[in-house]
Amino acid sequence: MTTSTSTDRKAVAEKLLQIQAIRLQPNDPFTWSSGWKSPIYCDNRKVLSFPYVRDFIKSEMCNTAFEKFPEAAVLAGVATAGIPWGVLVADQLKLPYIYVRPKPKEHGLGNQIEGYYEKGQQVLVIEDLISTGKSSLLVVDVLRQAGLHVIGMVSICTYDFEVARLAFEKAEVPYISLTDYPTLISLALEKKIIRPEDEAILLNWRKDPANWKGVS
Repeated sequence: MTTSTSTDRKAVAEKLLQIQAIRLQPNDPFTWSSGWKSPIYCDNRKVLSFPYVRDFIKSEMCNTAFEKFPEAAVLAGVATAGIPWGVLVADQLKLPYIYVRPKPKEHGLGNQIEGYYEKGQQVLVIEDLISTGKSSLLVVDVLRQAGLHVIGMVSICTYDFEVARLAFEKAEVPYISLTDYPTLISLALEKKIIRPEDEAILLNWRKDPANWKGVS
């Protein structure tokens, strides 16, 4: 996995914290749909409601896509949160756009991939958040089964889990996130959003998120 430069990562993290798209609660953890306890909740959908932050994130994603994956012929959004970001980036870069459903439609044409594409095209996947990487890589599988060549993935943020890094390596999919969990924690500490004693709790969660039970 690679990320943008340190300065860029910090700038993106600052915007997400500013509008509270990222919330940190080490002493009152959230519960994910998976049942995992988490001291962080990331809701990048919130960015869409703040035009100037939205424009900044869009520009960063466009720059990353253009500079790191210039061979991309099509952009593919991940449903649902990655869909609007894919649209914004595709419109700015004037590239064709498709998106991938979690499962095929149960009516009509039964599509799982929506939009026009041709087999053999090089596709860049646009995602909002990478946690374990499981749902993101399911999209890669769907695209590959349709005959498309996935050249990489760009996301707004990653929790930087080891399990995700290993999964992406195994799938041979390079990915770039605009910011990451360690950067968020460092900036939150700098801005006194969290206390110094919270830092160890927050960083410890990332080591084994599936078994983290919160502060004892």
